[in-house]
Amino acid sequence: MKCFVTGGSGFIGANLVHELCRRGHSVRVLARRGADLRGLEGADYELFEGDVSDPAHLRSGMKGFDWCFHVAASYHLWLPDYAPMFAANVEGTRNVLEAAFRADCARIVYTSTVGCIGLPKEVNGSLTPTDEDTPVSEAQMSNPYKLSKWRAEVVARELVKRGLPIVIVNPSAPVGPRDVKPTPTGKVIVDFLNRAMPAYLDTGLNWVHVRDVAVGHILAAEKGRVGERYILGNAEGNWTMREAFAMLQDITGVPAPRVALPYFIPLLAAYVDEGISKITGKPPKAPLAGVRMARYKMFFNPAKAIRELGLPQTPPRQALQDAAEWFRQHDYLRR
Repeated sequence: MKCFVTGGSGFIGANLVHELCRRGHSVRVLARRGADLRGLEGADYELFEGDVSDPAHLRSGMKGFDWCFHVAASYHLWLPDYAPMFAANVEGTRNVLEAAFRADCARIVYTSTVGCIGLPKEVNGSLTPTDEDTPVSEAQMSNPYKLSKWRAEVVARELVKRGLPIVIVNPSAPVGPRDVKPTPTGKVIVDFLNRAMPAYLDTGLNWVHVRDVAVGHILAAEKGRVGERYILGNAEGNWTMREAFAMLQDITGVPAPRVALPYFIPLLAAYVDEGISKITGKPPKAPLAGVRMARYKMFFNPAKAIRELGLPQTPPRQALQDAAEWFRQHDYLRR
């Protein structure tokens, strides 16, 4: 298949491009001029310069392509002005999806986030991971990034009703190779390896190998039902931070932090940090949005993607091990 990928220079996007190439598909990657393309090193792809704000340019780039993967997103937990992020994530999504349809792409896969899935609630001291059908509303989008992705999903669902062949995927917390920036989840691993994490918050994530997420995108194009959402996660990956750090300690030999901070301490620090940022214009070290999200254990059930798509389930231990090894090999650790 001829595949057009937006966001191919990012963490998930780069792994998707590598997986598509490995499977023999031809790939064209949309990227802005000057984009960091280190994650794409070794992949046989064609670069197409541009961005999601130009519908005509997008349409010309997608002409003759079979599949479109819209992975690109502006991901920021703090900005002095959120308008550009909403423009990229909401209107940019509309531009890409409509351009793909007008270019006659047979299947369009839109990358959302589990942030648009309802969060689990504790009942009698137990959390039941949530799935794609868990009730959720815009009012529950607790920060501008999640709200922008929610509105982008709304756009995708509206376009499905107009006949666009869109499948939505919602990755959980991917880890693994090619996390160049790194992502916030990857930075947790880097800070752990550098012994720069003396304490932690009692939160939790659904940890999944980024390769499984990349494969999940391809399976969504091959098998996904139009208009459906699929959580790309791991059924055994719902781990608290304490559990994840214990596993990292076992893998690497680096001692895990033992102190769990009460929630009010990082919350207070985030308020102070953002107050300073409003004056200086520099991003806070601990954005308030990130601390608020950490209050909840983001545990999810990917059974639908496993059942309908055949989503692979690489053990989360392997995902953490591959991530740690990649960061070591690419000099993210302090000497």
